[in-house]
Amino acid sequence: MRPVHVLITRSFSDEWLDRLRAVSPQLAVRQHPAETWAEVPRALWDWVEVLYTWGAFPDPADCPNLRWVQLDTSGSDSALASPLGRSRVAISTLIGVAPPNMAEHTLMMMMALGRNLPLMLRHQARSHWSTFQYRWDNFTPKELFGATVGILGYGSIGREIGRLAHAFNMRVIAITRSGSAGGDPRLLYEIPQIRGLSGGEPDHTYASDDLAEAAAQCDFLVLSVPHTPHTHHIVNESVLRSMKPTAVLINVARGGVVDEAALIRALTEKRIAGAALDVFEQEPLPADSPLWQMDNVIISPHIAGLTSRYYDVVLDLFSTNLQRYAAGEPLLNQVWPPQSNDDLRQSGVNR
Repeated sequence: MRPVHVLITRSFSDEWLDRLRAVSPQLAVRQHPAETWAEVPRALWDWVEVLYTWGAFPDPADCPNLRWVQLDTSGSDSALASPLGRSRVAISTLIGVAPPNMAEHTLMMMMALGRNLPLMLRHQARSHWSTFQYRWDNFTPKELFGATVGILGYGSIGREIGRLAHAFNMRVIAITRSGSAGGDPRLLYEIPQIRGLSGGEPDHTYASDDLAEAAAQCDFLVLSVPHTPHTHHIVNESVLRSMKPTAVLINVARGGVVDEAALIRALTEKRIAGAALDVFEQEPLPADSPLWQMDNVIISPHIAGLTSRYYDVVLDLFSTNLQRYAAGEPLLNQVWPPQSNDDLRQSGVNR
């Protein structure tokens, strides 16, 4: 039984590493925290077969034994823009580790903007109790009950948003590149807590080429799609102009999927009712961005995916993928290259 050499460039506890090593006696696990590939000794690159990393992306030409990179992020755009994206090294992501908290964040933002929580808090800060007519005009809510939510990107996060939206008796529209609701669920990771839960099936599905048509129906348009060349600025001037003036945009995806300048114009001109933004084209969001000062915008600092269960869930996903890799089975959440069983078996332990 030959060893599988695993290098981790994040900083995990000794207990976490011991739990990972217990997955299989084949695993030779070493941790070397690093932000970039240059911080890792060359001798380790000669050795590594499986890499777990956030952003230390090597050139595969310098890593003769590298076969698979497990990213410590749900997004893959940075990795695919590196030399890894021009190789046959498998790349997988953490998609699916945070659907419950991403969905809860999304529903919180729907209710906060639907009931004008920002204005409520401004009144509280001034110790001000307004007249009844003012309250009627400004705090009559946009109810979730019976509202339509469009979800651009209907993977594990989108499905969980859809499941919670259905619990509020909302109509759910899924918007995907293919026009069908999500990829092969057998190749997507789901955390144990939501496996088998029902209610995430959309009421209607659109292809992303018809996004403007779908957006025109939505009271809430939620973005949970990866940032790729196809999705860059997919929410543009045309899509924003198609939205209702009472509609709200919620972005828990990546900043690059929205044309931020077009969004600022739409918000300034009150062509849409508001936005809840967790991600931005430039992060941190510059202090001079007009978004900071808008009373119809809620800004959060890229925290929608945070969870106290993070380390346990990541261990479950990575352990599962290591077992699949050793068995020559398709990896969960593999985004590169387009996957076939034969390709994986040739690069896996059973070669």
